[in-house]
Amino acid sequence: MSSVDTGQLAHDEAVGRGEFTYVDPSTGYHVFTTLGLQARGKCCGCGCRHCPFQHESVPMGQRAEKINQPAWLTEQDTKSSIALFWSGGKDSFLALRALRRDLPNESITLVTTFDLGNRIVAHQEIHLQDIVAQASALGCPLLGIPLATGADYVTQVKDGLELIAGLKRLAFGDLHLEHIRDWREEAFSELVHSRQLELIFPLWQVPYQTLLEDLSKSGVTSVLTAVTHPELEGRIGEKFDQAFIDSLSEDIDTFGENGEFHTRVEVA
Repeated sequence: MSSVDTGQLAHDEAVGRGEFTYVDPSTGYHVFTTLGLQARGKCCGCGCRHCPFQHESVPMGQRAEKINQPAWLTEQDTKSSIALFWSGGKDSFLALRALRRDLPNESITLVTTFDLGNRIVAHQEIHLQDIVAQASALGCPLLGIPLATGADYVTQVKDGLELIAGLKRLAFGDLHLEHIRDWREEAFSELVHSRQLELIFPLWQVPYQTLLEDLSKSGVTSVLTAVTHPELEGRIGEKFDQAFIDSLSEDIDTFGENGEFHTRVEVA
C-alpha cells in the first residue's frame, strides 16, 4: 500500500525509544507497545493491538471479533504444508477441492486476510465470522491476518505466515489473469526464497465448464455477495450456476474474473 500506517509508525518509533506506550495519532488514545505487553509476560485476552502472543488467551469463539494481530481462528492443528489463500468464494473452494485431489497426503491451512476495522474480507464482502464457519465445516485450520489501513500488504501477510509450521507451498485460486499471477510471484519472491516455498495455482487455465461441473458435483451452493458491473445490480444473493451464467452478457466474464461479481460458498 502506498499510504503510511501512522499508528504503526508511532508504535515503532516508541519501541525504538524503549517505551511501553504511545499515543495513537488517529484516536488520541494511549496504547501499549509490544514492549509493554511483553513485560506482562502473557496474553491478557483483550485482543490488544500489538499483542506479541498471537492472542493465545482470547477465547476461540471471540477471536474473529477481537484479534488485531495474525492468529489462529480454529482449534485444528497449526502445522500445514500448504497455505491456501481463502476468500470464502467459489474460486477458493474449487482450489481447495483441486488440492485435496492432487495432493491428498498434504495438510492445508486456509489463510484469510480481512479489514482490521470492519472484519470484512475485501471484495467478497464476507464477514470474518462466516469465514470461520466455512473453515469449521470444511475441517480446515484457519489463520486470520488483519490488514491495517496504510500498512504494507505483503509484510502483514509474511508476518502471519510465520505462525504456520512446516509450510512448503502457497496456493492461490487464480484462474487465468496473467497480471495477477505475475504480481503474486513478484510480491512473494523474497518470502519464497527465504523460506524455500513454492507458489502453486491449482486452477490455472482450467476450462470454466470443468470448474462449473466440479462446483455442481460438490453439492455446495455459491451465491453472489458483491457486484460491480451495472448489469448485475440487484442480484446479490442470487445463486451462481449455469442459469446465472446463461443470463450474462458477453462483456461479463463467466466467473467474474475481472471483478464483475464475487461469491460466497455455503458449506454446512
